[in-house]
Amino acid sequence: MKNKLLNIPPIPAVLFAIISVQSGAAIAKTLFPSIGAAGTASLRIGISAIILFAVYRPNLFKITPNQWKIVIPYGLSLGAMNLIFYLAIERIPIGLAVTLEFIGPLVVAVMGSKRLLDYLWVLLAAAGIVLIAPWSDNGIDLLGVLFALLAGALWAAYIVLGGKISKIMKGGEAVATGMLFASILIVPFGILGNGLNSLTPTFLYLGIALALLSSAIPFTLEMKALGQLPPRTFSILMSLEPAAASICALIFLQEHLTFNEVLAVIFVVIASVGSTITSKKTTPKID
Repeated sequence: MKNKLLNIPPIPAVLFAIISVQSGAAIAKTLFPSIGAAGTASLRIGISAIILFAVYRPNLFKITPNQWKIVIPYGLSLGAMNLIFYLAIERIPIGLAVTLEFIGPLVVAVMGSKRLLDYLWVLLAAAGIVLIAPWSDNGIDLLGVLFALLAGALWAAYIVLGGKISKIMKGGEAVATGMLFASILIVPFGILGNGLNSLTPTFLYLGIALALLSSAIPFTLEMKALGQLPPRTFSILMSLEPAAASICALIFLQEHLTFNEVLAVIFVVIASVGSTITSKKTTPKID
């Protein structure tokens, strides 16, 4: 698996990662009634850590202090992002959750800009949020919305830290080490919530599939792409996440979006792509 994943060109790698992670999210939601969101997140993260350690075999004793300073928060943000996102999709449709979550990376993309056009992209994304906000009498759960926005903030941190660690550490080793700290943070929630007490062989097999689709494969591919693609290209490709999430949720879960909700997805995707395309070419270097 290791060699095949690392041989995929960066752009197809990101596209495959998007499809993989959104398909995994749909599978994860089917497990919620049986083991809960925390139990599902613990199963995914824990098995992912085992798989990645077995494949990449990182030598923890050779990691430098500077690498530890980045890979630990990288792993913690990765784990927290996944748990909070699962708590969000437990309450709201996956397509809407990813749309709201994507506000985090979008804000990072225009952060520090003083150009009017960049603020217009933010306003377009905000318009999308207004269309699906709980106050619009469409039955959207407020707590689910807040969880999705918090997951977006953690996603932004994951992108920034992933870009940094990819410059000083091999991609596979970074993901495997980061997943170790993600599991240390998340697995206790599954144990305390008794979600892991309901495991059966079937759930375990689904957990392995979930770990591969949602963590091991996409995070490895994204780490590879972060080290090879310009930030602008990576951001444009990642802008497809909300649309991909809506399509996967429709196929696997029959989650249908209303007209306003579809508009919200479109607005956020356009805002993200637009902010990336019109951003200055001199992207600040991530130190």
